[in-house]
Amino acid sequence: MEENKNIGRDEIFSEKVKAGKRTYFFDVKSTRSNDYYLTITESKKRYNKDDEGFTYEKHKIFLYKEDFNKFVEALNNTVNHVKTELMPGVDFTQFDHVREGQHAEQVDETAKVAAVSSDLKWD
Repeated sequence: MEENKNIGRDEIFSEKVKAGKRTYFFDVKSTRSNDYYLTITESKKRYNKDDEGFTYEKHKIFLYKEDFNKFVEALNNTVNHVKTELMPGVDFTQFDHVREGQHAEQVDETAKVAAVSSDLKWD
C-alpha cells in the first residue's frame, strides 16, 4: 500500500545545494493530472544523543505554479533588502563556492583568471 502513494508523483528535476550541515533540495514533481509543483526541502544533520549517531531533520515547503512568481519576487526583494539596506558593506561573492558537478575545466579557468588578476599591478 505504501508503494501506491508515489504513483503519479514522479520526480522530474532535482537540484541540490550543500551549505555546511544543511542541504537544500529543489525538486520538481508531477501530479496524477500531469501538473507540476516544486518542493523545497531543508535537511539538517543532527547528533542524536540517545543512540550516539546522526539523524537528519527535514523541513519541506510545497510551492505550486500559481505562486511561483510571487514567491520568487518576495525572495528576491528580501535578499536584496538584506544586501543593500542591512549589510551594504558585505561582499557576498566571498560566499560563492564551486558548485557540485562543475566541470574541472571551468574550475581551472577560474583559477587562471584569479592568478592573472593577482599579478596585475594597480597604479
